[in-house]
Amino acid sequence: MKKNIAIIMGGYSSEYKISLKSGNVVYESLDPIKYNSFRIHIFKDRWVYVDYKGNEFPIDKNDFSVIINDTKITFDCVFNAIHGSPGEDGFMQAYFKLLNLPQTSCDMYQAALTFNKRDCISTLKPYGILTAENYFLNHGDIINEEEIIKKVGLPCFVKANKAGSSFGISKVHKKENLQKAIDVAFKEDNEIIIESFLEGVEVSVGVITYKGKTKVLPITEIVSDNDFFDYEAKYLGKSQEITPARITKTQETKVNTIAKKIYDVLKMKGFSRSEFIFKNGEPYLLEMNTVPGLTKESILPQQATEAGISIQELFSSAIEEALK
Repeated sequence: MKKNIAIIMGGYSSEYKISLKSGNVVYESLDPIKYNSFRIHIFKDRWVYVDYKGNEFPIDKNDFSVIINDTKITFDCVFNAIHGSPGEDGFMQAYFKLLNLPQTSCDMYQAALTFNKRDCISTLKPYGILTAENYFLNHGDIINEEEIIKKVGLPCFVKANKAGSSFGISKVHKKENLQKAIDVAFKEDNEIIIESFLEGVEVSVGVITYKGKTKVLPITEIVSDNDFFDYEAKYLGKSQEITPARITKTQETKVNTIAKKIYDVLKMKGFSRSEFIFKNGEPYLLEMNTVPGLTKESILPQQATEAGISIQELFSSAIEEALK
């Protein structure tokens, strides 16, 4: 009997447009012989099922069901394609846990922890995971520019602590531009993180649960046409994403080992994609994404293809793992 799969997409953050693209790729790619697929748009003002004509049917939040043509539809599993809040920060995971409804991404705590860049690197530091020098600021804190620059140096990166897709991130080369970058970051979040600039090869490592086992996917090298891997580089074609990465076997072994260690230490499941920069031959963690982009051009599907896993197999495996 075919399973009913709710594909949640959209969300409350600046990433909602990217999420809609990811969700639609999942919708188009799921095996129609095994699954009945339903596109569910999650927005602050409405949660709705959207049919192929664009008609909207409200979701009953009491049990995450929908009535279509006088028939109540419930779901066997939720495929989470929401980047940012509330799909990547733990809120949807907690909601589905309360409903005892399987979902494809990691659990609530892991989502909340990894979405918070500051908390994530603080948790991983005792395990020997290398990161950039960093400085934390909350909205309303006194901003001591001299102290910040003394700690992290120039150039540096100013980032919103809880945001993705490079929203709220700036690279600062001069002290006089620091305040503007801080203002940009605070538009996305009331917490920010300021990090030292790491010069070296940037790579992205996908780690997933696939057919019951933790699998590290082929590594992608990121070569941005811009000053760094910003929104334009990620989504508007201003970068090269080279899979497999042009790194040495030693570097590959090191970063694969560390990426898997992070996945295991944090008790992850589902998809993940971690970003690293090599400095003096050692991989430094930048961040971890637990609902990475899922379009055909996105990094994780590229890596799966390189590993011989079709996009349909990739998504089917996520559902079957959740249903276990």
